[in-house]
Amino acid sequence: MTTSLTNEAGDTGERSTESGTGASGGGRPALLRIADFRRFWIGDTVSQAGSAITLLALPLLAIGTLGAGPFEAGLLVMCEYLGVLLIGLPAGAWVDRMRRRRVMIAGDLGRAALLASLPVAAWLDVLALPQLYVVAFGMSLCTAFFDIAYQSHLPQLVDADRLVEANVSLEATRTITAAGGPGAGGALVGALTAPVAIVVDAVSFLVSALFLSRIRRADAAPEPRPKVPLRSEIAEGLRFVFGNPLLRALTLASAISNLFGTIGAAMLLVLLAGELGLSPLLCGLVFTAEAVGGFLGSLLTMRIAARFGQGRAMCASVITSGVLWLAAVPLFHADWRFAVAAVLQGLGWTAFMTFKIASVAFRQQLCPEPLLGRMTATFRFVVWGSMPLGALIGGILGEHFGARTALWTGALGELLAVLPLLLSPLRTARELPR
Repeated sequence: MTTSLTNEAGDTGERSTESGTGASGGGRPALLRIADFRRFWIGDTVSQAGSAITLLALPLLAIGTLGAGPFEAGLLVMCEYLGVLLIGLPAGAWVDRMRRRRVMIAGDLGRAALLASLPVAAWLDVLALPQLYVVAFGMSLCTAFFDIAYQSHLPQLVDADRLVEANVSLEATRTITAAGGPGAGGALVGALTAPVAIVVDAVSFLVSALFLSRIRRADAAPEPRPKVPLRSEIAEGLRFVFGNPLLRALTLASAISNLFGTIGAAMLLVLLAGELGLSPLLCGLVFTAEAVGGFLGSLLTMRIAARFGQGRAMCASVITSGVLWLAAVPLFHADWRFAVAAVLQGLGWTAFMTFKIASVAFRQQLCPEPLLGRMTATFRFVVWGSMPLGALIGGILGEHFGARTALWTGALGELLAVLPLLLSPLRTARELPR
């Protein structure tokens, strides 16, 4: 059970910054007035801003600087998610045995070092595709541990009944930073080259680690548990997720969405920068449109869930977003249709945010604290583990049939993600259990 922050020990100065004006409903302080959550939020915001730049800079480095073809670009995306598939399940059990904030800081420092190796190699004129694959894979390993610890640590910083609010705040801020990140990344790549743009992300991970290290709440060691085999702990997480019909439906829907979404996403820049010859700045505008749409969606999530009910809102979210993304595919051309396609991509993310935010908060509310790491790891293993497969399929389709065929395949497949939701109690649920 999560302990209220208002009852935690702390020095007098720290406590005084968390009270007073700006309180939310019921006289409680606004989330950003809670000092530890604010540091958590700042660290995440800075890191996400840098990652938004690398989202564009890394594939452009492969496609533009190193001449990667569709299959090689697909392999790069596959490496970006392969770590979750390989170590996702044991990582959850390991995180449940460790101090979670230390895991997050180590993940930030590891990612900073990996990214910093790219501009160094470029300066020495030894940069090659194999190094990009190694860096992308190493980043995926660090991210696997960081994200499991991240979602498991948040319930220790805010009360259980504020988890939706906290996730909305974090997601809204991420989409704001992501809105400017790809555009800035495109400008940096165009003006200073991709390796220099990647330096910005490396620095952002260092800043994130600094703010996480300044959180004052004790990074308590997990309570001692009887020693059991690692596979038994992994199995406990699997039983918890797949034994609950609601969690099972959310997991399968997310996995299907990510599988087909990555098929298209792996070839999007191949189409835009390679086949259509668009500038890095214009390529970045697509990601900016997605981020702006995500920000708007995060602001609407609580209202939509209250209006239609949480379960029904999530079903409608997946259907609507799939239709909008499908409508965008035929409009990606090097003329006025490009602007319409970018808008439709953004609106798709506006619709999808209700499902994304509500499902994360529901998992955090439902899961007992000792199982949070394994629950998150199980979910990410299935959901993110589908992404390397999607990237590989996208690369093969792009190599043999063209990038646009891969986008059509991904967009059509996204519509299938709603089936597990419609076949579960979620389709009629107004309130989800805690």
